[in-house]
Amino acid sequence: MSPSGPPPTTPAATPDPGARRAQMFPRLSPAQIARVAAFGRERAARDGEVLFDQGQRDISFFVVLAGTVEVTHPEGGGEARVTVHQPGEFTGEIQLLSGRPALVRARARGDARVIEVAPDRLRALVQTDAELGELLMRALILRRTALIAQDQGDVVLLGSRYSAGTLRLQEFLSRNAHPYAYVDVEKEPHLQEMLDAFHVAVDEIPVVICDGVHVLRNPTNEALSECLGFNAGVHCEAVRDVVVIGAGPAGLAAAVYAASEGLDVLVLEAYAPGGQAGSSSKIENYLGFPTGISGADLAGRALMQAEKFGAEVAVARAACGLLCESRPYVVEIDRGRRVRARTVILATGAQYRKPGLTDLTRFEGVGVYYGATHVEAQRCDGDEVIIVGGGNSAGQAAVFLASQVRRVHLLVRGPGLAESMSRYLIRRIEDTPSIELRTHTEIAALEGESHLERVVVRDATGARTTLDVRHVFLMTGATPNTAWLGGCVALDDQGFVRTGAELDAAVLAQWKWPLARAPSLLETSLPGVFAVGDVRASSVKRVASAVGEGSICIQFVHRSLAE
Repeated sequence: MSPSGPPPTTPAATPDPGARRAQMFPRLSPAQIARVAAFGRERAARDGEVLFDQGQRDISFFVVLAGTVEVTHPEGGGEARVTVHQPGEFTGEIQLLSGRPALVRARARGDARVIEVAPDRLRALVQTDAELGELLMRALILRRTALIAQDQGDVVLLGSRYSAGTLRLQEFLSRNAHPYAYVDVEKEPHLQEMLDAFHVAVDEIPVVICDGVHVLRNPTNEALSECLGFNAGVHCEAVRDVVVIGAGPAGLAAAVYAASEGLDVLVLEAYAPGGQAGSSSKIENYLGFPTGISGADLAGRALMQAEKFGAEVAVARAACGLLCESRPYVVEIDRGRRVRARTVILATGAQYRKPGLTDLTRFEGVGVYYGATHVEAQRCDGDEVIIVGGGNSAGQAAVFLASQVRRVHLLVRGPGLAESMSRYLIRRIEDTPSIELRTHTEIAALEGESHLERVVVRDATGARTTLDVRHVFLMTGATPNTAWLGGCVALDDQGFVRTGAELDAAVLAQWKWPLARAPSLLETSLPGVFAVGDVRASSVKRVASAVGEGSICIQFVHRSLAE
């Protein structure tokens, strides 16, 4: 059996494999080891002693002084060696900062001596020692990348390309950078043996085998996150300085700046870090990345920054209500859980608008998609696809998929792309022969049985054409994620949150603004509640502007906390 997992999310491009390995497993100098020792304690480790095990949380960071430490990945009743740390090398990957369970096992080989650094002290080390902070963060990130590339996690997903649930679970694991092995029931010759071993019927697909023990039949994202311990270290009891709702670019930027300035931060994310931008295959106009960066990589780096500074991030935790009658405010999550906050930042973003097509829901995940990542691209390999939309997200998807599929039909209702898409993307589309732009065209119908098989399109004359296309990507318009707010803040006619200058005297009077000062630039009609990014009325729908708003919002949070 050769399960295949998600493609790696690569933090940086390094052409020399030897240089990449040196960055992944650097050897500390005596001076660097002495600086680490100030944050931990030296101790002996007996031969065979397990320093930490797979599934263990809040594990320590170890620097090897003498002897060796072997790192293995438990699998199938045995172990696969990952690496052996020599004197001067250190253990761990990025979960040291996230607090999630370990994916590997580490044990001493020979009588060893190590420096043990507790998780909170490791965070203090990477925050205060610039040189070691950079060296350690790079190594921890690259090690997680390697685990993803080699499927060395604690999850096996049994699924089918014709299952919407399978796609959902693949996306959830990939977007949360969790390694997994994927077994396609359509291709695996020994499938029945696996199903029998876990007492699973083929009609129960998709099935997730978590920790090699727990069998989850088509689990919700929340159930899967609980099994994997994603949020086990997140505490909801304390009153937070700021709760950020949404971990898209705006929310993550707010978390980074708030945590780096000493605030107690909790981020609640309904799905996975990155928001809508996280599904972008490549962003080429973001400052500082001349060769471009994928939305997933950008989100992953921002998440690690936030966790480095001490922000707690809970995924598969959707805010479902805001109790705004008194402070501290109360954010309702789900299943009766609540968190209290002195200030709140709304960064829930927007989602693509769904057209009123018969059977749209039936084909979602089995032919109709709302993101164009490697997961979706694998389902479309060699086929023709349709992309609906004229914005940058649609353009990025078209360029990306053109290298993966036979032909891309780009459908827009208007006369062209110039009004809504960046010029560099328009040029790329014009120069790509496999992309066909169809203006004044829209989808009229979706056809198929268990999955999408054909698409009927309609042009400006009303003429209909049937295309044998089995994959449609919908990337049109934006609907704000504000329904859960329950009348706590002023919205515009489209449901976006009003802030700052958009709150005139009449609106403030209607919403009973209680302070002598006017709302700050990003503040809503409720003091101490702010809105940033795509969810905010009149915001510029670009990643860079969302990051900027999330960053500058923290100065207004400080002012609100001081009132």
